[in-house]
Amino acid sequence: MTNKITALYCRLSQDDMLAGESNSITNQKEILLKYAQDNHFPNPQFYVDDGWSGTNFNRPDFMRMIDDMKDGKIGIIITKDLSRLGRDYLMTGQFVEIIFPEHDIRYIAINDNVDTQRSVDDMMVFHNVFNDFYHSLPK
Repeated sequence: MTNKITALYCRLSQDDMLAGESNSITNQKEILLKYAQDNHFPNPQFYVDDGWSGTNFNRPDFMRMIDDMKDGKIGIIITKDLSRLGRDYLMTGQFVEIIFPEHDIRYIAINDNVDTQRSVDDMMVFHNVFNDFYHSLPK
């Protein structure tokens, strides 16, 4: 069994809080930990950015997670859905399709049925575009 971390990444912005409790950090943590345990993923560790927009990829714990990935400490990254990773569809796609594979990272977005070990979901592009569009709507 590997000693690599299973990164459980949570993010919540002020805009996301308007969507209610389903996106709360507590809810995300519960979903991610249960998924990791149910699938016997090793060494789950939380990375949490509370109060950060998904259009900004310079979030503190996201950057810590990326540094750990670059250092070879992480084997799997899991988010509740693609929008937790990011709301900029080009950057999110770049991470999922280029950066994570370059570092041999398996990426899973639970609610969007994305698991890069199975293959990249063709619908992922549409999820990313919708997430980007959602963020650009007037508040």
